[in-house]
Amino acid sequence: QVQLVESGGGLVQPGGSLRLSCAASGSIFRIYGMNWYRQAPGKQRELVASVTSGGSTNYADSVKGRFTISRDNAKNMMYLQMNGLKPEDTAVYCCHGTIQTTQGVIQDYWGQGTQVTVSS
Repeated sequence: QVQLVESGGGLVQPGGSLRLSCAASGSIFRIYGMNWYRQAPGKQRELVASVTSGGSTNYADSVKGRFTISRDNAKNMMYLQMNGLKPEDTAVYCCHGTIQTTQGVIQDYWGQGTQVTVSS
């Protein structure tokens, strides 16, 4: 079927940077919107950033000016460049995509998540 796999998480000091990647694979015909979500312990899941198939982007107010979302449609990849990281950015980051399979089915897919910890 279809899989989304994140990578690039880790431990970073405040003010540091990380680049998350999300690789989509499987029976993919077309990928529509893609998003990065995060969930911190004891908090609700939060939409961090979105990118359309055409490259239009949108960000949560809490990350505007620090995070940049992008995608490579030819490689079925999505990225999140995170600069100026703060302790409150600590969370599990998950990628999400609305994907049409080669069988014509359109549905939402989620990755398993990657941990980002910002701490000194």
